[in-house]
Amino acid sequence: MDPIQTGFWVVALLVLLALAFDFMNGFHDAANSIATVVSTGVLKPQQAVLFAAFFNVVAIFVFQLKVAATVGKGIVDPSVVDLHVIFGALVGAIVWNIVTWFYGIPSSSSHALIGGIVGATLAKAGPDPLVWSGLLKTVLFILVSPTLGFLLGSLLMVIVAWLFRRTTPVRVDNWFRRLQLVSAGLYSLGHGGNDAQKTIGIIWLLLITSGYATASDKMPPAWVIWSCYLAIGMGTMFGGWRIVQTMGQRLTKLKPVGGFCAETGGAMTLFFATALGVPVSTTHTITGAIVGVGSTQRASAVRWGVAGNIVWAWILTIPAAAAVAALSYWLSELLF
Repeated sequence: MDPIQTGFWVVALLVLLALAFDFMNGFHDAANSIATVVSTGVLKPQQAVLFAAFFNVVAIFVFQLKVAATVGKGIVDPSVVDLHVIFGALVGAIVWNIVTWFYGIPSSSSHALIGGIVGATLAKAGPDPLVWSGLLKTVLFILVSPTLGFLLGSLLMVIVAWLFRRTTPVRVDNWFRRLQLVSAGLYSLGHGGNDAQKTIGIIWLLLITSGYATASDKMPPAWVIWSCYLAIGMGTMFGGWRIVQTMGQRLTKLKPVGGFCAETGGAMTLFFATALGVPVSTTHTITGAIVGVGSTQRASAVRWGVAGNIVWAWILTIPAAAAVAALSYWLSELLF
């Protein structure tokens, strides 16, 4: 087989690996989209995953590809990246996703991918190729997205409580069971819009590296965009049931009004970050919003021990994924 053909098949295999990561991202993060709507009893699990998957894919018509551009060009210098770096980045992210899924820990697929890209790049060329502006913006939003989710979730809960203070609990519950379908749809839209673009970005980086695209291109090929949105939608359909329990019931007990406020606050945060082109964690965002809603009732309504374990997973995600990615890069160089 001549070198051109060999290169094509290697690129094709890496594209499939990236789509597998995208599918796993949807599978892993399905809980973020459906945990609240399932735990409040508004939708059955099977209905919820189909509902969320639909809006994941519909996001293709709503958002510009600013997050994809950040991942593809704004984290590391594309000229330094090669196929070994892409391989290491994807393996690092996938391994961390599998570990956290197995233990039911709602970690960030997004930051696992960013950590993978950084770790593999550091293994190849050290820190010089890192684009610090894009990287620092992404790291900053590890704090910003859950904080903003917390503030918006708690603020919405206070506003709703004041507006409906003279309404009977039964009527409030009935109204917000319907409204939660709107908030869940918006959150799933934001989830698809931000998360699918991360895989679009890594495939775009792969195509630039392998010569099938150029760094001056304003957007990747249409097949990349469609395949990534469909892959994350399919992953959401299969769901991450271990994490649903953690997000929907172990963190705090939610009623439909609380689910509405958490999803709406989370959706607003995701829309804001996607408009800025920042790859954020939907896990961080919805966790912050759920804790914000729970804390408006009383501090003891939130299981802070569970929340603390989640925060530790957030802190470890980027360095752990980076370490696995660096090891995978060296292994790839050694074997291929």
